Amino acid sequence: MSTHRTENLDAFDKYRDIIPDFGLFLDSLKQSLPTHLRVNSIKCDPSLVMEKLLSRQIHVEGVREGDNTLIAAPGLENPGKLLEYALGYIHPQALTSCLASIALGVKAESFVLDLCASPGGKTSHLAQLMDNTGLVIANELYSGRRIPLGHTLARLGVMNTVITGYPAQEFPLRHSFDYVLADVPCSGEGRVRLGSPFSYYEERGFRPRLLNLQKRAILRGFDLLKEGGEMVYSTCTYDPAENEAVVQHLLENRNADLLPIHLGFPHEPGLRSWKGENYDPRMESTARFYPHRVDSVGFFVARLRKG
Repeated sequence: MSTHRTENLDAFDKYRDIIPDFGLFLDSLKQSLPTHLRVNSIKCDPSLVMEKLLSRQIHVEGVREGDNTLIAAPGLENPGKLLEYALGYIHPQALTSCLASIALGVKAESFVLDLCASPGGKTSHLAQLMDNTGLVIANELYSGRRIPLGHTLARLGVMNTVITGYPAQEFPLRHSFDYVLADVPCSGEGRVRLGSPFSYYEERGFRPRLLNLQKRAILRGFDLLKEGGEMVYSTCTYDPAENEAVVQHLLENRNADLLPIHLGFPHEPGLRSWKGENYDPRMESTARFYPHRVDSVGFFVARLRKG
């Protein structure tokens, strides 16, 4: 896809009043998306992997103090060709995409549901954070998307995960989970960056169906929690209708608490209002990640607790 179409950014003008330093935001969309890697501690010692890459003149650097599993690899264009990729030592993944799994705060031996799992980056990250213990249910409706999901889990040595194939909004209420990750289908505005497969944004008219799915999925994910269980709702889009409004729908229909998010990366608080619609004051506990603040894809994260 031609990258010159990044110039077609008029669709983002509606966010001028809610995105700080809007000019810098637009400039960031015209910059190439950097390569980030998650080092897979299930299979290897992250420090040794970094040493091996550096010894071969592959420049890598940490992106968060005290964490050697999230690394930037400036100039690395094809990480999938590295031996470390084939061995399952690394997984290319947008930095902000990794933050959803970290925000969930899963513990070893937990019972976890990833409601919309393919292609498996976040699922495998959850398994890694759980030291490959407990049980993760990786749910993916579409059979064609379960194939890359299974490949990702196998390559990364994930052993605590099983795959299911239900619609997210209709996942059976047979069991209750300690944690639920609801990284739902969205309009994907946050992925628009020069040189990425999403090098321009085009409204395709499916947003009303998306909003309905997102609201049903967040309710179902919450209903699947044990009392005191925790859920992360996340998207890679800027639209408050897909973010704050969906969380507001949950707050109005369930006994949910919004929890603070501390991930060590710059972010803006969730919005209190949008186009005349007011949101719960607690919405400021949610997090909006913008590419001119964190050099990655745009992302929204809300952390919730049941009861």
